[in-house]
Amino acid sequence: MKPTVQCWAVVPAAGVGKRMQADRPKQYLPLAGKTVIEHTLTRLLESGAFQKVAVAISVEDPYWPELSISKHSDVITAPGGKERADSVLSALKALKDLASEDDWVLVHDAARPCLTTADIHLQIETLKNDGVGGILALSSHDTLKHVDDDTITATIDRKHVWRALTPQMFKYGMLRDALQQTEGNPAVTDEASALELLGYKPKIVEGRPDNIKITRPEDLALAQFYMEQQA
Repeated sequence: MKPTVQCWAVVPAAGVGKRMQADRPKQYLPLAGKTVIEHTLTRLLESGAFQKVAVAISVEDPYWPELSISKHSDVITAPGGKERADSVLSALKALKDLASEDDWVLVHDAARPCLTTADIHLQIETLKNDGVGGILALSSHDTLKHVDDDTITATIDRKHVWRALTPQMFKYGMLRDALQQTEGNPAVTDEASALELLGYKPKIVEGRPDNIKITRPEDLALAQFYMEQQA
């Protein structure tokens, strides 16, 4: 079921995933019979929420052209950049002749293959009338410590701390302009932070805890477990 607003997906996938210590970028590691990125893109495409999915890929990437999903009629390939923000901006530019300024864009990590259709539609329905947009996030159940040089300096009130997930959902024109205006700023670690630097206040929508990001080798087994449970 397509949402009542026009939405596009963007997937920055030009990273190399150094923490995985693998022979290839983490998005191309095998997971339940496919690569990680194939699962991620399949989830986005099968949700029925998006007009197209723009994927930002490193120009030296030898793996992407070998995947059949790279040739899917609803997948657009854009050149990736050095940083995440560069890749997202490149993907947005690849949509410039298709997307309108007020269309919604949902940016999703290539290494989050367990995203559910339910979370996608929940996010869109919750934020579609918002003036800014927002992100999927998880509240913290752990006690949080502020640490300086391996020494605890304070305990943080966890009621005010949420873990940022993806997708992150913003208007096409607003997100493009925010990324252009904050280009090169090391404080921009996700799309929401670019908007925050310009004074906007994105909302949060509570997401599912199984929407994990594959970062370390043990995450692959956990992702496979979650997929089995979802099925």
